[in-house]
Amino acid sequence: MTSRRLVLLTLGLLLAVLGTAGQAQAVGYRYWSFWDRDSDGGTWVYATQGPSTARPSDGDVQGFRFSVSEDSKDAAKPRGEADFATICAKTPAREGAKRVGLVLDFGTTADAPAGSTPPHPRTACARVDEEATTADALAAVAKPLRYDTNALLCAIAGYPRTGCGEPVSADRPKASAAPRGASESGDGGPSVGLVAGIAAVAMLGAAAVWQTRRRRG
Repeated sequence: MTSRRLVLLTLGLLLAVLGTAGQAQAVGYRYWSFWDRDSDGGTWVYATQGPSTARPSDGDVQGFRFSVSEDSKDAAKPRGEADFATICAKTPAREGAKRVGLVLDFGTTADAPAGSTPPHPRTACARVDEEATTADALAAVAKPLRYDTNALLCAIAGYPRTGCGEPVSADRPKASAAPRGASESGDGGPSVGLVAGIAAVAMLGAAAVWQTRRRRG
């Protein structure tokens, strides 16, 4: 093999390895995201706590959206009406209790697991104890709920029936950060296959340089 052909082969392998690396990152996660409704601006804000620790106040509106996304920056927001007065119009206030408006968006067909059809988005007004968490409010109006062993919310009102934060192939490369409980490894380092591929390309490159110098010598 001539040095020119070896160099071209090296470049080709390098492009193949880099292309594979981009494909390996093309992944999102199918999961329920949790949102707070900003009462001042009327916009959705990605929640900073999980449903099991968040304690909403009377009159708050919170939302859940099932979709495929990589993290909070990429997550789809709940759709539909999110006005507390509308959601809780038929649920009167009660002494010693609070009312929490919930927007439940089961996502689109594109987000659904294979063979599943997402229910239509809906709202619910949960009247719960004053110290209740969002998880308590959700359990009051949207059973059955399903959680995994890491307390990641997997299903609302029984949807979806299976799966929980599983990786899903996407159309574009993403440096993904798995949702809480969806991945056991979060070091963000390169895969073993990628390292091995780069090492092999480096060895071929060194061989090309050595052969070129030998011919010149």
